[in-house]
Order: sequence, then C-alpha cells, then structure tokens
Amino acid sequence: MAFDGMPLALLVNPSSAGGKTLKLLPRVEQALDERRVEFRVQRTKNLEHGVEQALRAIEAGELPVVISGDGLLGAVGGAMAGSETPLGIVPGGRGNDLARVLGIPDEPEQAVEVILGGHSRRIDVGEANGKRFLGIVSVGFDSEANRRANETKFLRGNLVYAYAAIRTLLSWKPARFTIAVDQERIRLSGYSIAVANSSCFGGGMYVAPDAELDDGEFDVVSVGDVSKLRYVSNLPKVFKGTHVEKDEVRVFRAQHLELSASRPFPVYADGEHLTDLPASLRVLPRALSVLVPPPASA
Repeated sequence: MAFDGMPLALLVNPSSAGGKTLKLLPRVEQALDERRVEFRVQRTKNLEHGVEQALRAIEAGELPVVISGDGLLGAVGGAMAGSETPLGIVPGGRGNDLARVLGIPDEPEQAVEVILGGHSRRIDVGEANGKRFLGIVSVGFDSEANRRANETKFLRGNLVYAYAAIRTLLSWKPARFTIAVDQERIRLSGYSIAVANSSCFGGGMYVAPDAELDDGEFDVVSVGDVSKLRYVSNLPKVFKGTHVEKDEVRVFRAQHLELSASRPFPVYADGEHLTDLPASLRVLPRALSVLVPPPASA
C-alpha cells in the first residue's frame, strides 16, 4: 500500500528541536493545501501518545506522517511494524538521521512531494528487550554521550553531539562488554558497542557506514580500549565512516545477540532511552513500509 489519495494524519511533536516542527508546520500545510490533499494535524504529548495516534490513524484509513526527529519516528515506526500502511516522514528534529539515510529532503515542501509521490520501501525494524527501534542502539560511551546531548539545550545540530562527547570523555573509564551470538561469546574492554540497523546517528555520524536498512542483519560495531587522546582524534572520522579502518574498531553482522557489560549502562536508540543492560536484540526483517524518494534510475 502507498499513498493513493489517502487522508494524512500529521503527527507533530511541538517540542522537537526546540519547537522547530511548529515553524515547519505552516509550510507543510500550505504544500498540502496547494495539492488539495486532505489532512489533519495532531500535536503529540509524548512518544506514547504519538504511537497511540498513529495506530488510530491507521484504523481510520489515514496515512501517518511524522513531523519530528528520530525519537518519535522510531517509536511510531516500531509500533507500525507489520502494517501494510506506509509511514510518511517530514524531518523536524536535531539529527534527522533516518531521513538522511533514506534520502528524504530536509525542506518540508520537498519532503511532502516525496510522500505524495507514493514510492514505498520496506525496511528492517530492530528490537531490544522487546522495545523497537529503527536506527542504532548504542551502549557505553555513546549512550552516556547521548544522554548528555539530550540534556543540552543551548546548542543545536552537530555541535550538541560534539559537546556531549567531549564532556563525557573527561570522566570516562573503560568498561568490559560481553556480546553473545549463538554459542559464541565475545568479551572486550573499551568504549562502546553500537548495534546498527541504520548507518548513521548523532546528527550525521556514520558509526556503521556499511549498514543497510533492509538486509535483515545488524552491523555490530565495537570500539576497544585506546587512549582518550587517540579516541578524540578519531571522532571526526566518524562523520565520514572511516573510523572503522582503525585497529581498535571491530565490525561484524548478526541477526540477534545478547549484550551485557561490567557496569550498568542505559541503552539508547533513535536518540531516546530505550531500555537498560543486559539486552537481547533481534531484527524484524523488512517489517516497516516507509515513503521514500524513487530510485535514481526510476
């Protein structure tokens, strides 16, 4: 199923990116009015309310369109897994990493054109302790930095994540991680483990540059124990994905795994606190339909 004159339910997170979505909304409404598309606007109160409204929209024969960042997008997309109704996306957050990977334009008018174009793509959905996500699970240094970034209100864009990373690094001590895949146990000391359904997080950081959204597998990226100076000197490489060439970075693929650590860590995904360690993770292959630009050859 794709857009075919279906009425749209615009799910707007009014607090996303310091109110960015509310500034984008009139442009979205004007673009839809010009195309004479039927729609309604629903402001979300929190992630749970957004999920509830998306599921109600599907029941009413509407197509949910998330106008927010990766947090609401991950929650709604996870809840819609298994549905034939596709999800529309208008980037409205700080990071907009899933939209970036899917090729959805930042400009709301162009994002509306993608939705009305009706080209859909099925992507995988991740699950950690039964809670679903679309992007990248991060544990260790990355989850601590994510928590700090969410608490930072005076910076925008990539500066938020760079600031949070430096602040986290000052007090960081290496942790012991255990990854279990089938009968294999991998133990390592280091900074972080990323379990990636998508390739990008943190506002354009390609932590898993070869990850594909529809291959039925996670890319598991571990960063081992190196000096803080070496770690921080490699941070800029993450924006190009070239950090995976370093000896301390290991990448492998798995459909499911168990993850634990020597001390408590929150588990973050799609910019939100999803669960806590220990965590059991699995892929739901091609479980979600999203509206995306057509392939270049189309």
